[in-house]
Amino acid sequence: GRRGAPRGQSAEVEAEESSKAPLSRVEARRQARARKPGAAVIASRAIGEIFITTGVLMLLFVTYQLWWTNVRAHAQANQAASNLQDDWASGKRNPGTFEPGQGFALLHIPKLDVVVPIAEGISSKKVLDRGMVGHYAEGGLKTAMPDAKTGNFGLAGHRNTHGEPFRYINKLEPGDPIVVETQDKYFVYKMASILPVTSPSNVSVLDPVPKQSGFKGPGRYITLTTCTPEFTSKYRMIVWGKMVEERPRSKGKPDALVS
Repeated sequence: GRRGAPRGQSAEVEAEESSKAPLSRVEARRQARARKPGAAVIASRAIGEIFITTGVLMLLFVTYQLWWTNVRAHAQANQAASNLQDDWASGKRNPGTFEPGQGFALLHIPKLDVVVPIAEGISSKKVLDRGMVGHYAEGGLKTAMPDAKTGNFGLAGHRNTHGEPFRYINKLEPGDPIVVETQDKYFVYKMASILPVTSPSNVSVLDPVPKQSGFKGPGRYITLTTCTPEFTSKYRMIVWGKMVEERPRSKGKPDALVS
């Protein structure tokens, strides 16, 4: 008999099984079709797989945007800063004008622990997405250079992703130093005011004397612009500063970079 079953019971089971007639081909096919999942089941499975695949792709995209773009942009910006400092140390002179995408200075924001190259132009591909900040230098948005006797040195930078150098500029307070380092000089500004939200079309924030900055007349100013709220580009945030010191490199670093 079967293991663990009484001999008599096993014999009865075998007799019952042997008494069943084999299935016909038609019946076998009918039962096989009955075991197959229906169209609704197949559709639900397909939809579920699509949702899972879409979720995985979205997760990969978010990881790329929030993490990998920063990793890559920081590496590119650090390399650009290193190349710029090597050129300065070797005595290689920069021209009076710069090509789009060419780095020419370093921006220091000590309170935020930011040191980032400044390049000519605000191209996403050539400048901003490479982790640098860009100088408004084209067409109607052309702004002054730091060594101009009067004017507004306008800069743009990402707030999120691609190195996000301007992510925390909303934390700056009046009096906080902002330093621009060039081949020959340090230009030290003090943060003066902030415009938390404005339209991207409000280009008056880059005027030689920006109307909403609180400045009353011509001077030597700096403007930092970035997107707001975070992770959107719907509006712009503006930070203004006023130059308080122009220091030759031969005299060493300004106090703002020493302390």
